[in-house]
Amino acid sequence: MQPFPPPQIAANELRPGRHWYAIATAIGVLLIALGAALGVYRLSHAIDSVDTAHRFAGGDTVTLRLEAGSGKAIWVRDQEFGPSGAPECTITGPGDPGLADPEIGVFLTRDETWNPLYTIDVPRAGVYEVTCSPPAQSAYAIGDSGGLFALAGRLMAAVALGVLGIGVFAVIVLVTALRRRSHRKQLLAERHGSGDGHPAPR
Repeated sequence: MQPFPPPQIAANELRPGRHWYAIATAIGVLLIALGAALGVYRLSHAIDSVDTAHRFAGGDTVTLRLEAGSGKAIWVRDQEFGPSGAPECTITGPGDPGLADPEIGVFLTRDETWNPLYTIDVPRAGVYEVTCSPPAQSAYAIGDSGGLFALAGRLMAAVALGVLGIGVFAVIVLVTALRRRSHRKQLLAERHGSGDGHPAPR
């Protein structure tokens, strides 16, 4: 006798529906796109985090308008300092502004390396004056604190969004596929006995 053909189950009968694959794709693409957009935004912000276009030399005084908690820092172009030693800076203005040891950081341009020299701590918004001592050949600039190390930390959120998107997509697809497979076996058992291609015994 010829064996009975294996029973067929229509794809649209299985649960959960195949639309969950589309939902998984949409969620994954959305999270990856958000992560990419966040990464681009933070990278473009980091490119301008140190204002090297308005550098000043040792002995010059620069006037800044700063907000309390602005997170600004004084950066110095990396170079070998002479017998006079490392430069020192001072800040004057309303309240009791101060300069503190910087966070670890580095900022790179095409042909220069900049390192944070001091972080700026101001008690309230106002106009402040910053002066850095010679050597006169040193170059200074005002910028955000942290540099590339801070950028790496900020990019972790962007990377996490991308990884989350891939993970959510994979989990939804896997769970949907397994549940549809289980549902197919259940329907086969209900309609055709064991589901092995033979009719259920009467």
